Amino acid sequence: MSRKRDTGPPSTGAGEKDVLAGFLGYLRAAIMAKADGVPEERARVPGVPSGTNLLGLIKHLTQVERHWVLGHDVTDWKATFHSSPEDTTASLLAAYREVIAEANDEVASWTDLSEAGPRRGSRRWTLTHLIEETARHAGHADILRELIDGATGR
Repeated sequence: MSRKRDTGPPSTGAGEKDVLAGFLGYLRAAIMAKADGVPEERARVPGVPSGTNLLGLIKHLTQVERHWVLGHDVTDWKATFHSSPEDTTASLLAAYREVIAEANDEVASWTDLSEAGPRRGSRRWTLTHLIEETARHAGHADILRELIDGATGR
């Protein structure tokens, strides 16, 4: 059982976009860290009656980034929480990292956060929503990881 202290908030630049992107990156890293070192079969086992599991959270957040930042359509949000038998921790983390890189490139091109976002609201709203969504699921991942092997913190 690993009990580590949590890493404090990230250091960021002073600008609004730097702060938002910095916190989003911090949360993305947190959720990926929760899957690190978990045996494959344990990463896909539901930890709660709703069926939530680590791989499903990562797969869902990959689709969240694709939808809200890159403009891809998602027709069944519930399905995004379910990994397929051929999905592995490594493949889902690689897909998440790839989408994060694409999303970061897109966000880097944004010069005015008050402009319309790819889906709804402003670009500011989009980044804030991604922070909220990723933080919510990072919290779920914290609990799931503790249930799996007692590991806490980052």
